[in-house]
Amino acid sequence: MSQFPTKEKALGMYLKMYEIRKYEERLYYLFLEGEMPGTLHQSHGEEACAVGMLYDLRKDDWMASTHRPAGHDLAKGVSLRSMMCEMFGKAEGCCGGKGGAMHTGDISVGALTANAIVGGNLPIAAGVGLAFKMQKKDNVVVCFFGDGASNEGSYHETMNAVGMWKLPVIYVCENNLYSANTSISLTCCQENVAADRAAVYGIPSEVVDGNDVVAVNEAAARAIARARAGEGATILELKTYRHGGHARNDACGYRPKDEEAYWMNERDPVRNFRKEILSRGVVTEEELAAMEAGVEQEIEDAVDYAKAAPLPAPEDALLNVYKED
Repeated sequence: MSQFPTKEKALGMYLKMYEIRKYEERLYYLFLEGEMPGTLHQSHGEEACAVGMLYDLRKDDWMASTHRPAGHDLAKGVSLRSMMCEMFGKAEGCCGGKGGAMHTGDISVGALTANAIVGGNLPIAAGVGLAFKMQKKDNVVVCFFGDGASNEGSYHETMNAVGMWKLPVIYVCENNLYSANTSISLTCCQENVAADRAAVYGIPSEVVDGNDVVAVNEAAARAIARARAGEGATILELKTYRHGGHARNDACGYRPKDEEAYWMNERDPVRNFRKEILSRGVVTEEELAAMEAGVEQEIEDAVDYAKAAPLPAPEDALLNVYKED
């Protein structure tokens, strides 16, 4: 049975969700205004997945993300300033300005650099989990993937190995109903694209409301406890919805308008959790508004800092590419 978290934790999770939402919104407009290089794949609407899964991880636990990594990285502890610098291609970016929006991360906080290859992060996370097991550590890995990745060969090959070896990895399917612009109903026979297949690999699974941060956090706690106890992997399928298109130039003409309205209005995870913490007396409206304003100011400060930060030196392009023995 679901138990609401402490006031401190509830407020902490909300403010992290709010930070992710406002960060993504600010990036959207910066890209539209032509102030940033590269492209953008965003995760508006999926904040509860990132925060619920990662809020209770230790710093020395690891996380593997996708081509939509901003929420995951901020939730794992990658600094806002280094993320923003990365978006502007600056030397102080979390990846030295080389990665851009699809390749952020920071090993120092356990955030593997995001992998933009669909399903590419799945075997990498298994490798990290195998290392933890061989070193007899109780660390865990959380690995995110989308519904589309569940049809990749890398998914099935990895799940077979992870199930056999009982690795401490929590595989998290953010099922947002669409693989790029194709409905998952047109590419998969199962309603639960990851959970319904899990038994084949001997891996327990759960289907969770991915827009309910408390439900996600509780499912994460169960999976993390199993992994730390040496009982192996878990597959969690989080039902969620991205508010924006697959990429910034996607107008989402393939999605029914009533479906969009339902998920973006009735099921908005940030708005709904805000109402929840206010109704439970976690914080007052005035106090919360002040905290939200503080988050927004931090984002603006990060933008200003990133714009003024130095670019990498041309010769930096040769760094971290090849190392001789």
